[in-house]
Amino acid sequence: MRSSDDRDDAGELYLSLLKGCLTRSLFIEEHHNEPRLDGWRRLVRDAVNRVEKNLDWRIVERATPSARDRYEGRDFPQTAETMAGHLRLDNVRHCITSVLEDGVPGDLIETGVWRGGSAIYMRAVLAAHDVSDRTVWVADSFEGLPTPASDGHPIDLGYDMDGFAGLAVSIDQVKANFARYGLLDEHVRFLVGWFKDTLAAAPIEQLAVARLDGDLYESTLDAISALYPKLSIGGFLIVDDYNAPLFADACGQAIRDYRAQHGISEPIQTIDWTGVYWRRER
Repeated sequence: MRSSDDRDDAGELYLSLLKGCLTRSLFIEEHHNEPRLDGWRRLVRDAVNRVEKNLDWRIVERATPSARDRYEGRDFPQTAETMAGHLRLDNVRHCITSVLEDGVPGDLIETGVWRGGSAIYMRAVLAAHDVSDRTVWVADSFEGLPTPASDGHPIDLGYDMDGFAGLAVSIDQVKANFARYGLLDEHVRFLVGWFKDTLAAAPIEQLAVARLDGDLYESTLDAISALYPKLSIGGFLIVDDYNAPLFADACGQAIRDYRAQHGISEPIQTIDWTGVYWRRER
């Protein structure tokens, strides 16, 4: 029979290996990058993206991605299940481990999952701790980012990502990614649709960890407004794009507005160059 130390060592090895697989850091020399293009090159790329929804095409750079960029979650990976990088995945693990050790009640949720990598890691952390009484909720449109509405927040009007096919990942693909790692089971539940239509009505009684990755102002505000009241005292609220150069004015502002409106004073902790989190104290 294995000792608790043996189980801890095995869990550490499993989660470390999974992190390298989900980010493809372990295989970075075998992959290429999605290009960062400007001007007419971006227009051409966007036109091809509209076509590639129906064709097995992808524009990639021939250069091997930077190992540091992949570790920090700064690139757009070709095949990885997550863009989060190692530090943000470490934060997911830290938050879950903390609520388990402290007995904080509630489920886990990620809003905006792309290929599902961070949510897969959530389920893996629970599995590594033999936890079977919590659910991982996976919330996404599975159609990419919404087109900013003319009557929505003015900040979002500058973030029309509708033509970027790489952000639209079907629920079948996300489920297949969970299954690839043996983590698609009854403890994973999916919420399909725009956050404004799904989160408030979701049958979630209590949350211990909520990870928001909605990018836009309205998406972020919809998510935190529906979920924060369900976050247990001692639970964690994680925001993926709070400081991201592309979305800081939208996502970050939505978080600041909500905190100000509801008198949330817990200090915001920095995860890395983009992600932040705080622990609910009251």
